[in-house]
This record gives sequence, structure tokens and C-alpha cells, in this order.
Amino acid sequence: MSMNGQSGAVGQENINTNIVTLTRYLNEEQTKYSEATGDFTLLCHALQFSFKSIAYYIRRASLINLSGLAGSANSTGDDQKKLDVIGNDLFIAAMRSCGRVRILVSEEEEEAIEFPAGPNAKYAVACDPIDGSSNLDAGVSVGTIFGIYKLSDDAKGTKEDLLRPGTDLVAAGFTMYGASAQLVMTMKGGPVNGFTMDDNLGEFILTHPDMRMPKKRSIYSCNEGNSKYWDVATREWCDTIKNAEKPYSARYIGSMVADAYRTLLYGGIFAYPADSKTPKGKLRILYECGPMAMIFEQAGGQAVDSNMARMLTVVPESIHDRSGIFLGSYDEVQLVIDIHKKHGISV
Repeated sequence: MSMNGQSGAVGQENINTNIVTLTRYLNEEQTKYSEATGDFTLLCHALQFSFKSIAYYIRRASLINLSGLAGSANSTGDDQKKLDVIGNDLFIAAMRSCGRVRILVSEEEEEAIEFPAGPNAKYAVACDPIDGSSNLDAGVSVGTIFGIYKLSDDAKGTKEDLLRPGTDLVAAGFTMYGASAQLVMTMKGGPVNGFTMDDNLGEFILTHPDMRMPKKRSIYSCNEGNSKYWDVATREWCDTIKNAEKPYSARYIGSMVADAYRTLLYGGIFAYPADSKTPKGKLRILYECGPMAMIFEQAGGQAVDSNMARMLTVVPESIHDRSGIFLGSYDEVQLVIDIHKKHGISV
């Protein structure tokens, strides 16, 4: 109490009692559709548990000896961290137990995991349980990327059911585990919403509703250490933005989720192009490029591959198929498209 009898700062604090949690948001969205069965909502609740569990173990990794390598490699040849294995196991258990998933594709598994067919198992999930795990021991932000497909009534429940373009995605999102756990999620035709994990409540809270990207921003994010392997069009694009009247600012973390989240919030462009060393590109279409492209498009941006094809139209040839990618603010990606078109690279 102050000397004049008025309440101090604590007394004036506004407390929000109308908190929108992810659970509440999903339940309210479900009520908007009379044909909704609740299956998708239950699947999302299972995903949410995976994100919370992974966030917990990442924060405690150094304390309970979860740093370092597990002594194995994943499906794409990358050395597995101990947390890669734990994150993958958490995903498998959650997707199996929810009873709504028929097929799960994980970066950590060479083959798709096929769960027993059930009357409610109508979905397929593709995920990278811990993207950027090579940065874990340095405390750099890492994340989870996921995409959800709905299976057709005549689906066989095999990996071939996921060899589809990103335009077929019914939902996509990612969680970033940094200073706080941030979840970004979108459903087909809907807004992109951002949630922040409140550790005290144990809930993801809606903090960034209807995220929209700036149409243009002078920030670029790419690994220029690979520039000697780039094609002439990609090198020209990079030289153009570095030598602009007001040169672009370079911001590169080396963890796709962290770079993408910053780009989504502030605008700019993230690029991981194919090159002569990796002609198909480095990032996986099914559980990295496709979900991210859906998020960025629905937030007002663009995403294309190294052939300048709209990323969401690219069909993977295998469940771990790779691609180059440019994604970000609409005008920034358009500049990439225009420069490549000048060099005869266009769709």
C-alpha cells in the first residue's frame, strides 16, 4: 500500500482469467463442425503430450545424462543423440496409444510404423521428433516438426499412403524448445496460431493468435558455407540481397525450427537450397519441408523448392525423400523465383 492509500503495482496487476489453452482451443474448434467425430482432437491431445514430454527431457538433459550420442544412426544416416531416441519413443507410444493413427513416419525410423487398423485410425502422421539435435549439447534451440494426413476410406495403411503432396495435409506444426516451449500449429484453410508453454500450469497457452508474416523484410538465413556448391542463380540471389542499397541482415542459427520461427515472427527468408554436393537437397519433404510450407503459406508467405515449384505440390518419391527449400515472406521468396526464372529455372 502506498502512502496515499492507493494500491501498489501488485494491486494493479491485471490477471487474465479467460485463458485459451491448446486443449480449450482444440475443443472449441471441434464444436464448429457438426460432422466432427473428435478423432482429430484426440490425436492432437496425444501430440501435445509428446511435446510436453520432450520439452521436459530437453530441459533436464544435462542433469540426468541425456546429452551426447546414443551410438547409432537414424534412417537418413545422421548420428542419433540420446534425446533423438527418447523423443522418437515418446512419439511412437503416443501415436499408438491414441488409437487414431494408422501410420507413423519418423525421421528416426527407416520404415513407416504401421499400427493395427481400427475403426477410428483414420490418420497418418509424419514427424521429425527432435529437429536440429546436433545442436542440443550447445544449448541451441531445437524443435519438433509434424504433419497430419487423413487417410482415404480405401487406404491400405502402408507408407505409400503418405507419398502425397503437402496440399493434402490436414494440419501441420512445429514446437520449438528454447527459452520457452513454443508451439505453432495450423489446420487446412485456417489461421496459424502460436502457443507458449506455461510450466506452472503445464499447458500451452494461446499467445500468438492468427500469425501473419510481413510481406517483405531484409533478413536472410542460410548456410553460406555451402555457397561454393550452389548453382549460379542461388549465388546471384545471395549476392543481390547482400549488395542491395540497404544490405540484408544475416541471421542463421543452424536449427531449422529456430530459423523458421524467427522468420515467421519477423519476416525475411530461410533458405536451404539443393547444391552440387546434395543435388536433391538436404531437408526431408514429408516431415520438414511440407509442414513448414503449409504454415508459411497460411501465414501469408511462400515456399518453393530449388526448381521453383510450389513446395506444397512436391510429391515425395519415398518417405525420407529430400528437397531444397526457400521459404519466408511473400516478396522475399518472389525475388528468388524471379532470379531463377532469369536463369531458366522455373515451373
